[in-house]
Amino acid sequence: MNLADLNKVAQAMVAPGKGILAADESSGTIKKRFDAISVESTEDNRRDYREMLFRSKDAMTKYISGVILYDETIWQKAKDGTPLVKLIEQAGAIPGIKVDEGTQALPGCPGELITVGLDKLAERLKKYYEQGARFAKWRAVIDIGQGIPSYTAVRTNAHALARYAALCQAAQIVPIVEPEVLMDGDHSIDRCYEVTEFVLKETFQELYYQKVALEGMILKPNMAISGKKAKDRANVQQVAEKTVKLLKECVPAAVPGVAFLSGGQSDEEATAHLDAMNKIGGLPWNLTFSYGRALQAAPQKAWAGKVGNLNAGQQAFTHRAHMNSLASKGEWKADLEKKAA
Repeated sequence: MNLADLNKVAQAMVAPGKGILAADESSGTIKKRFDAISVESTEDNRRDYREMLFRSKDAMTKYISGVILYDETIWQKAKDGTPLVKLIEQAGAIPGIKVDEGTQALPGCPGELITVGLDKLAERLKKYYEQGARFAKWRAVIDIGQGIPSYTAVRTNAHALARYAALCQAAQIVPIVEPEVLMDGDHSIDRCYEVTEFVLKETFQELYYQKVALEGMILKPNMAISGKKAKDRANVQQVAEKTVKLLKECVPAAVPGVAFLSGGQSDEEATAHLDAMNKIGGLPWNLTFSYGRALQAAPQKAWAGKVGNLNAGQQAFTHRAHMNSLASKGEWKADLEKKAA
């Protein structure tokens, strides 16, 4: 492991004003997104859509530091024969790869999941590195509900995240460590804080046990936020203050950056929360975005599978990337959204 090189990549991933595009939707997830815009989820359509994003010159060169790809996408070529990985590199961004293989029911823990994919991961990482991937992503899913999460679920998922991260660094790939506490329930922001603190502390404990170099990784956490079904949802400033406090409690300063997931927030909500955190400032890590739906919902709708809408799709993507770039520096204002409308 060359830690200096890993750190260089990690620093570039969270460079000021830039964030990560999560374009790693599984086949099932992208089908749902395409169904919503009445586009058939074929291999060609998926390629055309992602090619549109990667050829959005302003967005990719100015605001996007890296792109998380799905296994299908990392091997695909654009219509003109250029590998999609090369399009990302030509824009000055870093190609990355989702390496987990989804979730399964966790034995003995009703309603809880474990992320799988560690078997043969070392061999897969070698191939992905040869294909151009310089970082990877693994997502653990923790739900809040009656009697859950259990210690078993938190510990087992934290252990898997740490094993994945160690394998990545051995393969000279920067791991994005993503322990996601879901916002699907009716829980309060305080309950989210409590569970996320538990999850993050267990995760960093396991990273220590697995000898993961913190300088060569990126954390991709959820924000401290009310559940979607909560009656009284916390406002933007409350989310920002609680999340910053949470990070200070749990995340070592050696970690180069924190790239948040959007986790079901609306486009503007995810941007506003990130901006409010950066306005608080005074933090040892760069706080940026690693958004999927919050960057892509607008361009998907504008594109709608039509060649004639490529420019509109790219403009929508560039706008969202620009808004989040501003938020990552604490320079976003809500009226900027209205001007673009």
